Amino acid sequence: MWKMIRLASVASLVLAIVVMGAGAAAAAEAHHGQHNTCTGTLTAPGVLAGTFHGNVVVTGVCAVNGGAAVIQGNLILAPGSVLNATFALNDVAGTGTSSLTVRGNVQVQNGATLAMGCEPNFSPCSDDPHASSGGTLTGQNRVTGAVQASQALGVLLHASKIRGNVTLRGGGGGVTCAIPSGGIFGFLGSPVFSDAEDNSIGGSLTIAQLQTCWMGALRNHVQGNVFTAHNTMADPDANEVLANHVGGNIACFNNSPATQYGDSMSSPNRVRGQASGECSFNVRKPNPAPSGPLTPISVKV
Repeated sequence: MWKMIRLASVASLVLAIVVMGAGAAAAAEAHHGQHNTCTGTLTAPGVLAGTFHGNVVVTGVCAVNGGAAVIQGNLILAPGSVLNATFALNDVAGTGTSSLTVRGNVQVQNGATLAMGCEPNFSPCSDDPHASSGGTLTGQNRVTGAVQASQALGVLLHASKIRGNVTLRGGGGGVTCAIPSGGIFGFLGSPVFSDAEDNSIGGSLTIAQLQTCWMGALRNHVQGNVFTAHNTMADPDANEVLANHVGGNIACFNNSPATQYGDSMSSPNRVRGQASGECSFNVRKPNPAPSGPLTPISVKV
């Protein structure tokens, strides 16, 4: 896990440098676009900022680092697009903060990548001046509806508040940890991966049929259920679904590798309802792998 988190942090920092060069012109284009769109490129990303009435569509590459972005409808990441909302400061104005608020749903379409939220130690904010020592800033991102990803390339959620469900179905970069030759992960020199950490989720968390290098779900507060199934990862350290507080049930089936502690040094899921499959109460795995003491994957609370 830690190898991938370090890669994510480096990737965010690299993209932050690129985005800061985009300037206020890109922000104005994004805010005043006739059809509520934000567009840009890897070397000149657009800046999503201001208040939008209705839906917003992201095409190309955009970032939320120019102040508050408030979307009264849905936020739609078009196929192949990228949105980086891992900033805490207003890097365009040079003063103030940045945040993303979506009153509707976030839809991540085929081949798109969403990075939303940041926090000290686990995934420092892209513009945290103390990122190299673990960071001190935390992102302020909220979604009133759901986060829905269908065949997305990557979804990275950290320290965000999501009132509805979080659903990742299909997608990923394939069962490989090779750095892609193109696209956002290739641009940043990172394998493709997805994760959800330290989020507050009012509904349920579902991750299914993902094929990628690494996937994890750690320390989330989930009021509904947690379900992971038919996910295949190339990294033998992947599939760390741990330390989640689950108000409903947790079920994990047919994942490769199976749910485990890996090198996370984490703790069991705390579950109010039932636990089944790889996450059941009677499943114990080495913590840390491969030779640590056998520890339950989930415990009843």
